[in-house]
Amino acid sequence: MAELDRRYAQSTPVGRTDAGVIDQGLRAYMIRVYNYMASGVAITRVVAYLVYAMSVVTGADGATTGLTPFGNFMFASAFKWVVIFAPLALVFFISARINSMSLGAVQISFWVFAALMGLSLGSIFLVYAHASIARVFFITAASFGALGLYGYTT
Repeated sequence: MAELDRRYAQSTPVGRTDAGVIDQGLRAYMIRVYNYMASGVAITRVVAYLVYAMSVVTGADGATTGLTPFGNFMFASAFKWVVIFAPLALVFFISARINSMSLGAVQISFWVFAALMGLSLGSIFLVYAHASIARVFFITAASFGALGLYGYTT
């Protein structure tokens, strides 16, 4: 309290900034956040599709006919439980250590989390049609974009 700036009470422009400067800073910050999230979703998608592609045997007509040894390991063994719960375990680890982690460690943890989510979500390609997965992805992306724009402007 001893360091209180008394000029504030005299209605001088100390501590005040132009609204345009704040808006540009907020815009740059939000773009950076959205770019990180978009790259995380892209990593998740690529890993999920690669896990699926390496896990299935397709016939001449393009239909899935069975699982490869890697697919059996990933989806038909007890290792599937490790794959399912690995993202949750990483979330607990990150939340417990976030205050003591460096920026680089947090970024690496985010990329590892995105890859683990892709590993975990690779099995949805076995169950649902690719067109259905794409449709749901684009509906979710459009909803996120609309809600993000609404939150940014209000």
